[in-house]
Amino acid sequence: MKIFPKKFLWGGAIAANQAEGAWNVNGKGTAITDVTPSGIAQNIHDNKVENGKFYPSHEAIDFYHHYDEDLNYMSELGLKCFRTSIAWTRIYPTGEEKSPNEEGLKFYDHLFDKMISLGIQPVVTISHYETPLNLYQKYNGWESKELIPLFEKYCRTIFERYGSKVKYWMTFNEMNNVHTIPYAAAGMDLSGDYSHQLLQIYQATHNMYVANAVANRLAKEIMPSAHMGIMLSLSQAAVYPASPNPKDVFGTLQLQRRTFVSADVQLKGEYPGYVKRIWRDYKIKPNITEEELKLIKENTSEYLAFSYYRSSTYENGMKIYGDTGGVVGKPNPFLKDSAWGWPIDPLGLRWMCNLVQDRYGCPMFVVENGLGAADTLESNGKIHDPERSDYLVKHLKAIGEAIQDGCNVIGYTWWGPIDIVSAGTGEMKKRYGFVYVDRDNEGRGTMKRYKKDSFNVYKKIIASNGESLFES
Repeated sequence: MKIFPKKFLWGGAIAANQAEGAWNVNGKGTAITDVTPSGIAQNIHDNKVENGKFYPSHEAIDFYHHYDEDLNYMSELGLKCFRTSIAWTRIYPTGEEKSPNEEGLKFYDHLFDKMISLGIQPVVTISHYETPLNLYQKYNGWESKELIPLFEKYCRTIFERYGSKVKYWMTFNEMNNVHTIPYAAAGMDLSGDYSHQLLQIYQATHNMYVANAVANRLAKEIMPSAHMGIMLSLSQAAVYPASPNPKDVFGTLQLQRRTFVSADVQLKGEYPGYVKRIWRDYKIKPNITEEELKLIKENTSEYLAFSYYRSSTYENGMKIYGDTGGVVGKPNPFLKDSAWGWPIDPLGLRWMCNLVQDRYGCPMFVVENGLGAADTLESNGKIHDPERSDYLVKHLKAIGEAIQDGCNVIGYTWWGPIDIVSAGTGEMKKRYGFVYVDRDNEGRGTMKRYKKDSFNVYKKIIASNGESLFES
């Protein structure tokens, strides 16, 4: 059954701050991630790197020094693409330097050259929870318009340097998570009453929409054949009403809109009416100029990349909170949970693909999907992880069904094809990879790599271009 397109982008995805380590090597500056000892998603962080304190991301899996070996594993898997981020502070250590750090630029030259030599396309997130710490401390991150020209300078530098090597780009990772994890997603803290916090959120996201439009305009100028996308967490939108109560149903719609506003603005080019009502109801007025609205309108993005890990349920009036996996709602009695309490819902992924197709009609790229589990390295070097293989197969089948529904899905990158530090908790114990890394939560271990059983499962799927998924 030929379901997946011939040039479907089978891949894997990591983030620099969760994998590279080498946090202060060769001129790299301090990022907001570098001062979070327990994961960036908890909005808990230090003001500076404290001597003698353990920060999991400082060494992570040392991808900075192991990328050659690790990419060879990715090549053996058969990956067609590999998504990673560029660490902003490797290029501009504080975000405000006039000239880039050449050592940082060279690292990504070597990294992308290695990928290309293996026949793997680089897919790059420009800013993945890695705002320079200086910009958080000086401006409260993206709450300030001061970051827009600094981001433009950063984009110009990397577009000019890597434009011939990288064809798929996305500006910000999971921008809609500003609502739930503002420190991670926008490098800022919230303050004051709820109305003021809403103002901060909508101002920060607006500034990021402008920066996205600026990046798209730059891309047309510097690398016209590149594909520029946005990246959102659709786990935040995969929300079911907790009951048929109309209040639950309409409240669910309003919660979903909190995610889709970012796509509405950046793909359609203008703010929808429902957002303007929120501003009126809460008496907030973000600083938005006509010139900025024109820029956004004229420089929309080409595709929607998204993460999907789980679904949730919403009951009218409930307090909404979330993490890197999505919104945390009421328990769903029809679904089983992972070991970390995340509901496993492949059909929800098919639903999200169809919703995106119906709402936007643009290409979509599933760039994060995976299962975190506590794996056991046996004495013979084997790791048996049937739950991960089952999760992979069921979610890929759901994408196959979505493609048959008419959804324009261009690729799939499993989150963490090699074990990395968890963004949500800072753990190594919560593993996603097809390749095991011998490192524990306290930073102990040999860093040796081992293939898990799931490695061969994904390898077979890719080799058959997904046809093996539908074999009887």
